[in-house]
Amino acid sequence: MSVPSAQAEVDKAQLKGEAISIVKKFGGSLKPELKKAIKSGGPAHAVSVCSETAPEIAARLRNETGWYVKRVSLKPRNSQTAIPDAWEQKVLEQFDQRQASGESADKMAFAEVVDGKFRFMKAQGVEAVCLNCHAANIAPDTEAALKQNYPDDKARGYTLGQIRGAFSLAKDL
Repeated sequence: MSVPSAQAEVDKAQLKGEAISIVKKFGGSLKPELKKAIKSGGPAHAVSVCSETAPEIAARLRNETGWYVKRVSLKPRNSQTAIPDAWEQKVLEQFDQRQASGESADKMAFAEVVDGKFRFMKAQGVEAVCLNCHAANIAPDTEAALKQNYPDDKARGYTLGQIRGAFSLAKDL
């Protein structure tokens, strides 16, 4: 068993810092758009922000940074982009276990090198604004918008603070 070099540990710390910065940019770009859409047209109108704007933000961040960026969940809303791979599934399950043991989603993250890639995940906790579309009871117009945009939606029944998914990032080493 080899001991990681000091440089490898520094590189991992630097990569983790980059990943955290990208997650902050993603959330910092998406949340204001979501709030603006809710204010102008209600939660039903905001569904399009998540279905259209979030993937655009992820693609822009990938182009700007060279990192692969997406959101994943054990209960995915978007069956095309939010399905976790095996590694992401394992980490999401660990996040749920960590939360069940009392850890808050706010700072929950995990990183490791897998198959020549630095992989990073940051838990995404349910905030009050999320409950418009992710709670057990959703307004009928929002329900209709969700069915139109996400026919295979499973991202329901969440409560405040619960982990509903994660930002998942990867970078080739």
